[in-house]
Amino acid sequence: MGKEKIVVMGMGYIGLPTATVFAAAGFDALGVDVKKEVVNTINGGNIHIVEPDLDIAVRDVVSKGKLRASLSPEKGDVFILAVPTPFKKEQGDAKKPDIAYVEAATEAICPFLDEENLVILESTSPVGTTERVHEIIRAKRPDLKRVYVAHCPERVLPGRIMTELVENDRIVGGIDEASAQKAKALYKSFCKGEIITTDSRTAEMSKLVENSYRDVNIAFANEISVICEKLGINVWELIALANRHPRVNILSPGPGVGGHCIAVDPWFIVDSAPELAALIHTARNVNDQKPHWVIGKVREAAAKIGGKPKIACLGLAFKADIDDLRESPSLEIALELAHSGIGEVLACEPNIEETQIKGLKLCGAQEAVEKADILVVLVDHKQFKNIGKDKTAGKTIIDTRGIWS
Repeated sequence: MGKEKIVVMGMGYIGLPTATVFAAAGFDALGVDVKKEVVNTINGGNIHIVEPDLDIAVRDVVSKGKLRASLSPEKGDVFILAVPTPFKKEQGDAKKPDIAYVEAATEAICPFLDEENLVILESTSPVGTTERVHEIIRAKRPDLKRVYVAHCPERVLPGRIMTELVENDRIVGGIDEASAQKAKALYKSFCKGEIITTDSRTAEMSKLVENSYRDVNIAFANEISVICEKLGINVWELIALANRHPRVNILSPGPGVGGHCIAVDPWFIVDSAPELAALIHTARNVNDQKPHWVIGKVREAAAKIGGKPKIACLGLAFKADIDDLRESPSLEIALELAHSGIGEVLACEPNIEETQIKGLKLCGAQEAVEKADILVVLVDHKQFKNIGKDKTAGKTIIDTRGIWS
């Protein structure tokens, strides 16, 4: 495949790195986003998210004229949809997939499509979404005889995106074999991992299954942590001992599960077959309840201290050493504690520069630890691991990540 023009819809945690990698591989890349400040930031050679090595790569490809950003799409050869796919909360605990962003992005590119263009959905989506993209294109552009459509779900870990985009295996699912092969040829331009082709529905399900598998295993660890607390057992020691068995690998518990993938994707499976997805549904409920359990432990500690104790919430991101707050249980916990009035909340998130976020006043780690009566470790950021035990002496510690246990 030659060096065609790539149009990437959505300049978030996946879209911007994807556009950057294609630009570094020699393609002319256009990144499209609805936020003017994001467009201006990228065109200035800067980034609006925290991701190791991304800033250097963006600065390089922008300076070479290989990547630019815009508020609207243009004609191109390949169109990649990397927009959010959240869920809508229904009555009870039911949550339904929301593909409105995917549909809107598809409609936005339709006027710019030409014969033989390739459209790729990278957004993690419920089964059948790629076919929906194809339906929209056919309805909006009946004049086009051939547009290739495929799904290639991202499979990267925040904090390692620039490495894993290149090195990880990729699954490519086409609405037909020709679409799968065309998409495979595109990803071969930079991907060092194996590229496996299948149909679009299987590709969609593979990403959902990968994240649901992890969610179920995390739920096991979170449930064990609650049981251990009741029985007076150090869960971190327990897991370390159990994992010495050659066929046991229990994951680490935490304050819940966050991020746009693991906390969301299992609901897509539950919605598609609610009567069959009992285990997946239960795991989701276990992980969704963990933040409430943590809040309960803080309430108990505050009641013992009395008055209005200072409560330091260490970490707001959904995982260590990133700035991503999407579906973060840590942020949920900090907000609930702040609204509860049981004490003064000192929120610390070293990867975010704003002095306020969603009603929370942020402060540095040293200030939070010094002033707090209760220390709630919600994220195992490297900055917190370096805090000496001498600075936490005499304070009530609720450590959901095990860094001081």
